[in-house]
Amino acid sequence: MLTNNNEDTDSQKRGQHNKESLVAGVVAGFIPSTRSKEVNKQREGGFLPSSVLLPLPSIRGNKIEGRYELTIKVPRKQVLGKRERTMKPIYLDYNATTPHDPEVIAAMRPFLEEHFGNPSSAHWYGIRTKNAVENARRQIALLLNSEPSEIVFTSGGTESNNYAITGVAFTHQNMGNHIITTQIEHPAVIEVCTFLEQHGFEVSYLPVDEFGIVSLSDVERAITSQTILISIMHANNEVGSIQPIGEISELARERGIVMHTDAAQSVGKIPTQVNSLGVHLLSIAGHKLYAPKGIGALYIRQETELTKLIHGAGHEQGKRAGTENILGIVGLGKACEIARRDLEKNIAHMRTMRDELHNGLRERTEDAKLNGHPEKRLPNTLSLSFQGLDANRLLSEIKEHVAASSGAACHSEGDEISPVLKAMNIPIQWVRGTLRFSTGRMTTQDEIESTVNVISNAVIKVRKEA
Repeated sequence: MLTNNNEDTDSQKRGQHNKESLVAGVVAGFIPSTRSKEVNKQREGGFLPSSVLLPLPSIRGNKIEGRYELTIKVPRKQVLGKRERTMKPIYLDYNATTPHDPEVIAAMRPFLEEHFGNPSSAHWYGIRTKNAVENARRQIALLLNSEPSEIVFTSGGTESNNYAITGVAFTHQNMGNHIITTQIEHPAVIEVCTFLEQHGFEVSYLPVDEFGIVSLSDVERAITSQTILISIMHANNEVGSIQPIGEISELARERGIVMHTDAAQSVGKIPTQVNSLGVHLLSIAGHKLYAPKGIGALYIRQETELTKLIHGAGHEQGKRAGTENILGIVGLGKACEIARRDLEKNIAHMRTMRDELHNGLRERTEDAKLNGHPEKRLPNTLSLSFQGLDANRLLSEIKEHVAASSGAACHSEGDEISPVLKAMNIPIQWVRGTLRFSTGRMTTQDEIESTVNVISNAVIKVRKEA
C-alpha cells in the first residue's frame, strides 16, 4: 500500500512518483518475482546470467481515501513502452551450448575494454595479454592434470578434432593407414575420417550396444598391423553414454597406437584427467562449459607428433598459427578453473535435476523409453523416446515454454534418423519420438517441475491427435 495523506497537489505528485518508483522497481527486478524464490536467490548470488528475464507484475493503482490500493498481476507478457518483454523458455539444452558463467564474463571484461595488446609484442601491452594466455593455459592444465605446455588453443572442438585426427594420419602414414572410430561419433570426427578415406586411409567404424557403448573386444579385434590411430569420444552428445576410454587407451599403448578422445561433452561434467584416461590427444570445446563460442583447446601429450593443420607464424609453440583469441582464451581458462573447483557439486546438482525430470515424466507419461546407459552416462543428459509420436511435433508444442532438442543441435535441421539411435538399434517407432534434455549448473527445481507439466501435457495432447 502507498499512503498519500495530504490532498495538496505537491503531495499527490509525490504519491504518484512513489507509485512509479515501485513500478520501476518491479521492472528492474528489485521486487521478488512470484516465479521462484530459489531463482532470485541464485540470481543475487551471481549464479544466473544477468540476461535472465523473470515474469514482471503489472500494477494498477486506485486512490481510496487518500491511499493507493495496488493490484498486482503476473502476465505471460507485458508491454513496457514500445518493448514487449516475454518470459524466456526454460533452457534444457546445455549439451548444445551453455550460457556464459558470470565469473567468466567478469574475467573477460578487462580484455574487451582495456587490454588489447598482441601477445607476440614485447612491450607492456603485449606482455599483459601474453601473461593472460599463459595463465589460461595453466588453468586448463590443472583441470586435465597435464602440463601447461601440452595445451594448444584452437577455435573450438571441431578444429581440435580435425587437428588431432589429420595430424596423426599424415604424420604416421608411412607406418600405416588404418584408423578406428565408432558409428556414433560427432560429425567433427566422422567427416574428418570420411575425408581421409578419400586420401588413401582405411577407417573402421565400430558398432555400439543398445546403450551406445563400444565393446572393448570389438576394438581389440579391429586393430591391425596398419592401425595408427584410435579416435573414440569420451561421452556421447545425444544419449550421454560414457565410453571405456581408459581401457581402450591401454590397448592402444600396448600396440604403439595413438589414442584420441573427443571430450567436448565430458569436460566440466565428469572427471577428465588425462593420466587416468591414458590418451595422447583430447579435444575441448569452450562453449560446452560456460565459456564463449569460437574457442577450444587440444591436449597434446609430450612427444606426440602432429602434422600442422593451420600454417603461418609460430604461435602456440609453433603448433597452431594465428594471433591468439585473447578474449576467448581468458574465458576458457576461467571456465576450466570453475569446473575444477566446483566439479563434485555440479555433478550432484545436474544429476539431481536430470533424475527429477526423468522420474516426473515417468509418472506422468506412458511409453517413455530411456536411451543410453542408465548409470554410465553423463550426469546431465536425458534422452527419452515416446513411442509413436513425432519429436518435431512435440518440440513445436513446447517451444514457448521449454527449450530442448530432438537430437544433436549440430545436425538437427533435417528429419533424418539420428545415426546414434540407429547405431543403437532403437526401433523406428521409438526413434521418431525422441527428445533430448540436458540440465546445467543453472537449472532450478522450479524449472524441472514446470517442465514435467509442460512435457507431459504436450505428450497427452499429441498422442490424442495421432
